Amino acid sequence: MSEAVRRVLYIDDDEGLRRLVARALTRRGYEVTLAANGDEGLALARTDRFDVIALDHYMPGLSGVETLTALLAGRPDAPPIVYVTGSDETRVAVAALKAGAADYVVKVVSDEFFDLLDNAFSQALEQVRLRRQTAEAEEALRASNQRLQALLREVNHRVANSLQLVSAFVHLQAGAVTDEAARAALQDTQRRIEAIGQVHRRLYTSDDVEAVDMAAYLNSLVRELADSWSGAVGLRLTAEPVRLDTDRAVSLGVIVNELITNACKYAYGPGEAGEVRIILTHDAEQGLRLVVEDDGRGWTPGEPAQGTGLGARVIRAMAESLGAQIAYDPQHRGVRATLTAPL
Repeated sequence: MSEAVRRVLYIDDDEGLRRLVARALTRRGYEVTLAANGDEGLALARTDRFDVIALDHYMPGLSGVETLTALLAGRPDAPPIVYVTGSDETRVAVAALKAGAADYVVKVVSDEFFDLLDNAFSQALEQVRLRRQTAEAEEALRASNQRLQALLREVNHRVANSLQLVSAFVHLQAGAVTDEAARAALQDTQRRIEAIGQVHRRLYTSDDVEAVDMAAYLNSLVRELADSWSGAVGLRLTAEPVRLDTDRAVSLGVIVNELITNACKYAYGPGEAGEVRIILTHDAEQGLRLVVEDDGRGWTPGEPAQGTGLGARVIRAMAESLGAQIAYDPQHRGVRATLTAPL
């Protein structure tokens, strides 16, 4: 802070030493104001601005520690305070530092004392400068993060809207075709788009723009699928709270969509009542565990796929992107698919 005159308030009941300090510090480039006791120093500190304050320990009336406490009370912007004492007892320095002093100097009547005082002032002012720079950098970083989060939220909003528009086009196209296989394929495509769109809707409506609450996401996805497959098949979700980044959330959502779609298509006969259960758990040892099961007709891995087999290929691709393993339980009545993935 050498570019500006540094203003010092020196509080000491020793009149002769006050004069010596004023002369010595003035030669070193300081503007010095003197106070003879704690009350006078407090009054000056409240009405004027100082860059640093030096404070004696032994004074009549308010002690040094009492004055120090009063100077700092309720003032987060208080100038740094260097504690001055004629005692070299460790307990005095510790008490001053605990009370909030920036540094301390042992008082001796010599040039060494003035040099130590000057050095303590410089270090205290440098600490203030560094704290101010850190605070400004942190504030700038917070502002930058807020701008980036707002931008990312807007990007997710636009992506979700675009996917919603694509889904609407696919829905219109499905309604316009007469071939049942083509219509079914378009409807499956629409559900896949909706599964991905749900992730981006979650991101722009949440405070966290980097991770997806999978319990809330799967709840919305299952509700949409239940509406899409309105009929005798019921969907029941049990999900523990877990957060995944965007890419992993999309992959898991697409897998859930495909497994539920397959179950709704093939597990039960026309008009036959049934249930599809979706269970999401996680722990430190097993990682992420997803189970989708039904009590329907069953299917043995290795048998020819029902339908086009595209859903099975999509599941495998998404599982690979998660680094996950997927297994089918041959002992389960119906189909039980279990996916395990590292967290």
